[in-house]
Amino acid sequence: MMEGKSIDTMKDAAICAATAFGLDAVAVRSDLNICGSPQRSEFRCVLECSDQRLVMMEHILEQVCTKKQAIIDRLDFLAVQGLPNVNPYLRASDGRHLVQMEGRLWQASLYVPGIPLDRFRYVFDGWRGKVMADFLIELRKKSQNLPDDLCTNPFSILDFIKTLLSQIKIREPGLFMKLVPITAFLRERLSHVHDLLPVALCHGDYHPLNMIWSDVAIECVIDWEFSGTKPENYDAATLIGCMGMENPDALKGPLVIEFISSLKDAKILSKMSWLVLVEMIIAIRFGWLSEWLRNQDTEMIELETVYMNLLMENADTLIDLWDY
Repeated sequence: MMEGKSIDTMKDAAICAATAFGLDAVAVRSDLNICGSPQRSEFRCVLECSDQRLVMMEHILEQVCTKKQAIIDRLDFLAVQGLPNVNPYLRASDGRHLVQMEGRLWQASLYVPGIPLDRFRYVFDGWRGKVMADFLIELRKKSQNLPDDLCTNPFSILDFIKTLLSQIKIREPGLFMKLVPITAFLRERLSHVHDLLPVALCHGDYHPLNMIWSDVAIECVIDWEFSGTKPENYDAATLIGCMGMENPDALKGPLVIEFISSLKDAKILSKMSWLVLVEMIIAIRFGWLSEWLRNQDTEMIELETVYMNLLMENADTLIDLWDY
């Protein structure tokens, strides 16, 4: 965590870097909440400019420059195609999106204000399910002609799980044994079809905390760090899994039901993708398990394991409930 003096130094650096984007920053707005994960950058702050625009400046490391540029280019393409609720990064005076200033790399975007989610209630808001489905429907339409250089090699969640399990087996043998029934379930019900699933551009971390909200709509979808080519049901599975992790009752609540209904009506997912949706939800939870392990969060590791078992044991019930 940065100390006060270091934070002040970075704020001054952000104001300096803003000039490369043609911005005249007059104040740092520490009073404004910044949505999204702070782990996406080394430092970030909101600047108020003389033209009254609010701009978020982010300092990133050189080693993630290529990845950041790919994200920037995808968002630029989607914005040009007319995808709503995306916030493309600003260009500097020389046309670049990433600017080197005094040994630090910076990117800039317009600040999008929003309201915080009520973490106890939002998982039951049916209208949120509808608008989140609508965004995925538009994402599919607007990314149809995504240039090859903006695509990634298709991501395999099964390969990810295999690598993770090999590490867990050595470092956490007790946890590995708890995961054996879950991995057997996925081997039986997902492994034989995973590589046959249609792929598409996916956000990769699609859930309500990676969105900026108004009272009635999504204002912006943020944190595209995991975007790329994935099984077409990946974003839907991610979102539903996150709702159940917040509250298992949400899996049968209005948000999830409306989300699934809207996707079904739009016919953007193949029959095969629907058939293994529950299995994909469980598989993606291994990504979250990996995060809890990295942070050595024993409480969340246990909770995640319990949740994956809950999903597995109720898989057929959920399929009947969601009626897809």
